[in-house]
Amino acid sequence: MAHQGDELAPESSELVERGDLDELTAHVNGLVAGQRWDQLDLLRQRCRLAGERGKQLWAVAAHIEYRLCLEAPGSWAALMLETGTGRFAFGPLPEVAASSHLWAELSPHLECTPQAAMAAHERVLHGEDLTADPLAATLPEVLDLPLRLEPWEPVYALAEYHPDRLEAPSPRVPPLAPVPRGDGARAGRRPLAGSPGGRPGPAQAPGETDEVSGALEELVSTWTAESDGRAVAVSVRGGALEAISALGTRLTQLVELTPGTAMAIMGWAAANGGAYGRRRGAAPGRFAAWWVVAALGGLTNQYPLSPGDVERALDEVRWFAWGSGEPDTGWALRLAVEAVGGPRVGRAWALAATDAA
Repeated sequence: MAHQGDELAPESSELVERGDLDELTAHVNGLVAGQRWDQLDLLRQRCRLAGERGKQLWAVAAHIEYRLCLEAPGSWAALMLETGTGRFAFGPLPEVAASSHLWAELSPHLECTPQAAMAAHERVLHGEDLTADPLAATLPEVLDLPLRLEPWEPVYALAEYHPDRLEAPSPRVPPLAPVPRGDGARAGRRPLAGSPGGRPGPAQAPGETDEVSGALEELVSTWTAESDGRAVAVSVRGGALEAISALGTRLTQLVELTPGTAMAIMGWAAANGGAYGRRRGAAPGRFAAWWVVAALGGLTNQYPLSPGDVERALDEVRWFAWGSGEPDTGWALRLAVEAVGGPRVGRAWALAATDAA
């Protein structure tokens, strides 16, 4: 869909020719405040074309795309999903648009594209049920997820976009409890599997890699591929204590997590890019969390994923957050999970991931 507008205002043309990024950014702020969306889009196009003449104004064009997605009416936000690149924005444009627009504001102006599908999945995370929406039913299947939140899913951590910044707070995690030296760790009401009486197993369990450990590392693949992060996940026969031990780290703190908290933490980690990587978005984060649970339940060859099967797989494991007593100076994700039922009973996994700014 297209918008009709006048020619670019002389003031905007002059600023483009001068090529001062600070002046152009201040001018964009004024156009947004005046809700002059047509002029903003014309300025965006002119900044793009200026690159052919050696003027490096792509950052201004990208900023305009971001502001239109975030603050303009739904018709303009939808247009940016199809024509904007989203490069250098604080986050993916479908997530930006979905953070500030209802699906009903976007859908009349969207085409049947992957970008529209991602916006639909992002709106689901804001609580909308799109299972009966006529457009959503025809969108490309970019994520193997239902177009509604299941009753057993948590409230996922969502990004808060502002004109000049992004806030992506992590979910609240229960305080870690000290693990008594020589006395092992008790988590919840039952001993950790593979650790009779709650006492730790061997000092160093042999770690392996498998489908589940691969899915755990995938949660933070952006941290490791696009930033300076490091991550390692292992699989062991035994319980969570043995899995953490197999990482070769010293366990000093531990707390059991509810399944919902574990899902929320995994979704948050996979949505974000760590210190320097590009944010993937809450919807891809939700998918990554589902995929870990699907791997735990031996469901990864199932298409589409059955929400009921994923829920059952989630009920057959126990989750833990753990610490080694070292202060975190950046991004960190330390999870352990042990199977107490299902096809992988008797196995456990642990993940240690960090990324420092």
